[in-house]
Formats: sequence, structure tokens, C-alpha cells
Amino acid sequence: MGKPEGKRLLGRPRRRWEYNILVDLQAVGSWGMDWIEPAQYRDSWRALVNAVMNIRVPQNAGKILTG
Repeated sequence: MGKPEGKRLLGRPRRRWEYNILVDLQAVGSWGMDWIEPAQYRDSWRALVNAVMNIRVPQNAGKILTG
């Protein structure tokens, strides 16, 4: 009989950053995209990150209300 060593963490498993990238790609509409290739090239990765950021941030978030 083997005995496991250590303790298991309480609560739900932590989200891995790869999963966050996949969720963001789904929001952009590129669910089946291979994200590792663009991540190796700075320009294509920056374009992808900017596309995701534009979806997550509301269009009027940076505007000052005048009235």
C-alpha cells in the first residue's frame, strides 16, 4: 500500500495562463488558432493582444464626460 506524500490544495484548481489565452482567442473569434506561433513573433503577437484588448475594454472607457 502506497501513501501519498504532501497535501492537496483546497478549492478549485487554479487557472493556467494558457487557458486564459484560449478564452481570449474564443472572444476574438479565433478559437481554433494556434497561438504559440504568433507568440514567437513580437509584431503578430502584439496585433493579437491588441485585438483582444479592444474587445475587453468598452469603447467609451477612456473618454471624459463633459456636460
